[in-house]
Amino acid sequence: MDDRPKAASGSAETLPMAEPDPSGERIVVKSALASLGTPEHFTKYDSIVPTSQLGDRKVMMGDDPALPKMSAAPNLFEFFEKRLHPHTVNHMLQSAHLALTSGVDEKGVLACLLHDIAVAGLISGDHGYWGAQLIEPYVDEEVAWAVRYHQALRFFPDPSVGYDYPQVYIDLFGEDYRPEPYIYAAYDYARNHKWYGRARMITVNDLYSFAPNSTVKLDDFTDIIGRHFRQPKEGLGFDNSPTAHMWRTMIWPRNFL
Repeated sequence: MDDRPKAASGSAETLPMAEPDPSGERIVVKSALASLGTPEHFTKYDSIVPTSQLGDRKVMMGDDPALPKMSAAPNLFEFFEKRLHPHTVNHMLQSAHLALTSGVDEKGVLACLLHDIAVAGLISGDHGYWGAQLIEPYVDEEVAWAVRYHQALRFFPDPSVGYDYPQVYIDLFGEDYRPEPYIYAAYDYARNHKWYGRARMITVNDLYSFAPNSTVKLDDFTDIIGRHFRQPKEGLGFDNSPTAHMWRTMIWPRNFL
């Protein structure tokens, strides 16, 4: 089945334009990743080009009135509270709780707590790689490695630890779905790596962690985060780390530039 977006029919005049800011003062032009595959991708600059049509209205830059304002030096807790999607946060909290109650060590619990952070606040595609890169400067190397490779391991059963192919993947992708070749290559690499067990542990605790009536608080992991997440004093996004720009993207996700 060809899942690629089909070309839209109709005139350009009927296609979606750039999204006005709720305040009526700033115009939000969606990023390429947000508009690719949609008719809006080809018309999103129509509301601002030529710029002479803008008048007093401007494009989105800086603090977005549609989002909670971040502090000058935000920490991980603030991102969980103000930027990460509540559903995915709940999933990661439950995953970490399951790992903790199962006797997993603190580094493993932190890996579970952060394993889908990219899905929650940045991007879903290749989320293991994005998430690992995002946290790499602030966690143990093994934790970032586990977050990176859990994405590939999710597609491959391991009966030795009781991990089966997720039914939710069949529901979402179909019975005939097969991952791209790079996922197979990542699995083969991870399967023979010394930290395979750490990444596999995430998948084991990922599988049954959706419990809608269960409530787990981030505060339950304050000590673990304090011991194993290196919070920069300048704040995430402002410490000049190799991934500071990724945290800033979550602070100001709808900036024009």
